Amino acid sequence: MNGMKISRRILIILLCTIVLFGLPQMLSVAFGNSSEGKNWSSARRDSTGLSPAPEIHQDAIIQIFGARTWGWRGNFAIHTWIAMKKSRAEAYERYEVIGWRARNGGNALVQSRGSPDNYWFGNSPELLVEIKGPEAEPLIEKIKTAIEAYPHKYDYRIWPGPNSNSFIAHIGRQVPELALDLPPTAIGKDFITGGAVVGSPVSGKGFQLSLMGFGGFTVSPVEGVELHLVGLTLGVDLDDITLKLPGFGRIPLS
Repeated sequence: MNGMKISRRILIILLCTIVLFGLPQMLSVAFGNSSEGKNWSSARRDSTGLSPAPEIHQDAIIQIFGARTWGWRGNFAIHTWIAMKKSRAEAYERYEVIGWRARNGGNALVQSRGSPDNYWFGNSPELLVEIKGPEAEPLIEKIKTAIEAYPHKYDYRIWPGPNSNSFIAHIGRQVPELALDLPPTAIGKDFITGGAVVGSPVSGKGFQLSLMGFGGFTVSPVEGVELHLVGLTLGVDLDDITLKLPGFGRIPLS
């Protein structure tokens, strides 16, 4: 009898887990968050105008962007990158991890000069962090140090990481002044670099337990409370009263 009760409780827990994590993701797919266009080569890649021109805005600036990925993966995840420039610099420096470059042992970390805010294969980016002026200037070197220390430049896994979101999450953990709070759709953010089981959340403030990105939880004054399962995130941010759902991302409740 006790065995039957335990089995029933386990079944109920499994069903609740599937509903809480799986239902939002399935609804997100039904609503459709995939890329526009029929071919990646013809998808939009021009500037969105979210970054001020260097010749106009001469102060230092740091921006972190996220945009839905190309094709069916856009129903689940975003791609994130960071762009920054020092005071009076003539161009932005953009850093991101691109998976195909890691094939055959290549370096997936890309540094480029040019458009910091372009459409990501048809999908408009969302500005996740922006710091301007004197506050940004000293953080740029700290960010570059974190980028140089990223240990997975030659490693890439779409799921559960390390991937492009794991890279940006690494920067957030190393530079807590950014107060980075990546949305649930940044799949790979919960893979702690080096495969560590415990560490800081993406914001660098609080506590996170992560089983190689497959599961765990986060408690933070920035991110709130999050549960992680197979790369998906379910949580609530009490700081700005926001619900976090797989597929949909951040949903303000006020």
